[in-house]
Amino acid sequence: MTVLRPTELPEDLGEVLLRWLVGQRFFRTKGHGATSVRTLHSSVLVEGDPALVHAMVSVDGGAPYQLLFGVREHVPDVLAHAVIGELDGRAVYDAPQDPELMGRLLDSLVAEGTVAGLRFEVDSSVEPGARPRPIGVEQSNTSLIYGGTILKLYRQPEPGVNRDVNLHRALAGNPHIAAPLGVLIDERPPQPVVLGFMQRFLPDAVEGWATATASVRDLLAEGDLHADEVGGDFAGEAGRLGVAVAEVHKALAEATGVRMVGQDELAGEVAAMHARLDLVLSEVPALRPEEQVLRSAFDAVREITTEVPVHQIHGDLHLGQVLRTTTGWILIDFEGEPGATPEQRAVPRSPLRDVAGMLRSFDYAAFHLLPGNDDPQDDRQRLTRATEWSDRNRAAFCTGYAEVGEDPRDHHVLLRALELDKAVYEVRYEHHNRPEWAAIPLAAIQRRS
Repeated sequence: MTVLRPTELPEDLGEVLLRWLVGQRFFRTKGHGATSVRTLHSSVLVEGDPALVHAMVSVDGGAPYQLLFGVREHVPDVLAHAVIGELDGRAVYDAPQDPELMGRLLDSLVAEGTVAGLRFEVDSSVEPGARPRPIGVEQSNTSLIYGGTILKLYRQPEPGVNRDVNLHRALAGNPHIAAPLGVLIDERPPQPVVLGFMQRFLPDAVEGWATATASVRDLLAEGDLHADEVGGDFAGEAGRLGVAVAEVHKALAEATGVRMVGQDELAGEVAAMHARLDLVLSEVPALRPEEQVLRSAFDAVREITTEVPVHQIHGDLHLGQVLRTTTGWILIDFEGEPGATPEQRAVPRSPLRDVAGMLRSFDYAAFHLLPGNDDPQDDRQRLTRATEWSDRNRAAFCTGYAEVGEDPRDHHVLLRALELDKAVYEVRYEHHNRPEWAAIPLAAIQRRS
């Protein structure tokens, strides 16, 4: 058998690996044209056939990505979809798709604690022997379910403090999170990096997006009924979700501290909103007719005279970041906004930013099912029902939130600016990633203007 050369594997794959990387959900710089890949360091975690290679690679000199390669002489049909390329007569594939390899890796980590420079700090309740299955939905990271636990592998891990792990630990015992159980750390130089995070798995959980969009489908299928008349009405759940988010915000404020910001800092946030708008206007001409309305909404924040509380928040809250279990709502993935730097994500923010993200998500759930997404006027009745669903659930969420915290609607100027700022971000995201969905945030800006 040819000797495996892990340090050269990514370069040897070259263009094949680049094409695969660009096509992955976790690749963050789509649309910029990747030209080269360089290995920062790599090691063999499992020897033999199949073998498991761990690598940290940089694309065009950017922030490193964590890759796990499986290497086999013969790939079974069930792994054919995961193949990246071929090297020295052996197939190289995305190893998280291989239960055998990832099961052997966890067994080694639990038994030995450290494997090839990777250290696993884990709760004693986690035992070896489980064979994983990947979560079959698109994510910016890769998650594997091992029996009663779930291991999230950060595809673009960052050195230093891991916000997701730290905030979960700060919230330990809170009923609205999944309990933290373990952390996978790369101890190789230049400094330790958190590669993975293990939590309690919630087998009865259903993603909020799936639940909400099922409700929308029920409503749109009943053309003559209103949202409160359909069996799948979501407003009760939206209200309970509002309560859960407010309770998490309260716990985060207590655990991480609150400070008050005045007009000077608010003016800085307004300047950042204008800068983001400048960027999107330069890339998406369709947004230009709304420019003045957006700038007026942002500038109105400068006139707020009362101080605004800020603290650590979720940072990227939407219906895909919440799970409904038999006991209530769970918030997941406290990493923060994917497009922000670690320093930016560490800055305390107004909890209204999370509220704005969830309100935008209700809009997405309501309108993404309309035909074509680009001319909803073709079906006015469905448009009316979708608008009614969105308005009803947005209001229910805010009412639920107000049972624990301040009513977000009492801070209309700031909430409106934050929601429009989020929609501007969505316009850019959809323009680069899902052009057929770009009409959703554009239409929302027109409605909320």
